[in-house]
Amino acid sequence: MRALCVVTAALLLIGGCSVTGPEYSRPEVPTPSSWRTPTPLAVNAADTAWWRQFGDPVLDALIEEALVRNPNVQIAVANVQAAAAVVTQTRAGLYPQVGYQANAARQRFSERNATPFNSAIPNPQNAYNALLGASWELDLWGRIKRLSEAARAQVLASDEARRGVALTLVTSVANTYIQLRVLDEQLAIAQRSLATYAEAVRLFELQFKYGQISQLTVEQARSQYEAAAQAIPQIQREIALTEQALCLLLGRNPGPIERGLTLTQLRAPAVPAGLASELLKRRPDIAQAEQQLIAANARIGAARAQYYPSISLTAGLGFASGDLSNLLAATARTWSFGAGLVGPIFTGGLIDGQVAQAEAQQRAAEFNYRSVVQTAFADVENALVSREKYLEQLQAEKRRIDSLTQTLRLSTLRYNGGVTDYLAVLNAQQQLFPAELTYAQDLGQSLVAAVNVYKSMGGGWVDQVAARSCGDACVPECSAANPTLNPTSKPTAGCSGTR
Repeated sequence: MRALCVVTAALLLIGGCSVTGPEYSRPEVPTPSSWRTPTPLAVNAADTAWWRQFGDPVLDALIEEALVRNPNVQIAVANVQAAAAVVTQTRAGLYPQVGYQANAARQRFSERNATPFNSAIPNPQNAYNALLGASWELDLWGRIKRLSEAARAQVLASDEARRGVALTLVTSVANTYIQLRVLDEQLAIAQRSLATYAEAVRLFELQFKYGQISQLTVEQARSQYEAAAQAIPQIQREIALTEQALCLLLGRNPGPIERGLTLTQLRAPAVPAGLASELLKRRPDIAQAEQQLIAANARIGAARAQYYPSISLTAGLGFASGDLSNLLAATARTWSFGAGLVGPIFTGGLIDGQVAQAEAQQRAAEFNYRSVVQTAFADVENALVSREKYLEQLQAEKRRIDSLTQTLRLSTLRYNGGVTDYLAVLNAQQQLFPAELTYAQDLGQSLVAAVNVYKSMGGGWVDQVAARSCGDACVPECSAANPTLNPTSKPTAGCSGTR
């Protein structure tokens, strides 16, 4: 027994310094020194509830409701909890497994076997035992440690996915609400135009009745009226579909959506300040891709550890007796201890294949990380340039609408003065109506572009909404910043408590 203890202590000493597999290091990714699109009016708002800059309390309430009721958020929280449970399962292998068992049996032996039966032995017999057992696989080569490292990284990746869901949800609610207000504005334009055209048709029908104008003028006015009338049900259909899409984001059944400020009253959020190099720490999808890379890197060590022998210790202590009354007697005590060693000699390439698979998955995870980073940089550039160019486009469209409005006024005066026919008025109306619809659509797109800037840059606001979306489901493992999962991080408010 003394020799066994000495050998075990030596193996533990050796195993404490042996962890197979490569150590993780973050891949070097080229980072632009600045954004191509200048942001001279950028403000430090990436860590605040930026949607409040719209100044619409209804939008604020809708976002808060979505964070609480959206099912995708709750699914993401449950996924984090499930991943945290895997960490607990994996870490269990680092500790001795202790269990118990108790048995009671009565058995009669055959007296007609080839071996003569000893009549001095009671037949049938009783057997009782109560045992306490323990087993422990020595993690000499760090296989379990690497598996635990991979499981821990998966928890962090799941939590980053949860943050990504919260980021997408907030921006989706804001963008869908903006699109709803765009449609409301377009409906108001169509109804206003329809009323104007209806009045024109009524007046022209009276003039035609008294022979002042031709039927051609009446039909021209009526065609313009029908063009506006045709647009209204189409816009109303889009409004209903958009309301239903927003209800799904809010976790509601389909129904009407309350309104706040009009489209023209909404104030676009300012561009958030932020360096390109900071994006690696602010975007959930980048952090998620890196944690997946860490997990893949750790699995290489777990696969390589299979080349080495597995050593386990077992022990048992208890009582066994044929008489229940004597089960706890000193003479009924029984114990055992031992050690086992299992190692591969020839596996037909099984372990080689598993190592090669783990290494290939690690390379794929690294390429994915690089791709996600580059995509994130492109997202920011696209959002910044879209916002800038939509603003320039809106200025030109506003000048065009002012010009068309003046053209319509002058054409109407010339028609009423008998200088020109109604075709000039009709042409001006045909150009002004779609121009106003397009202006409303592009005004909404400029607001959506501002929202997408915040979505692409990420920031501390994501942590705030992700913590609120966790709600009553918060557990210690809920946050990727939990020190038990990531010793170098700080706890995140809202997800560091218990149920």
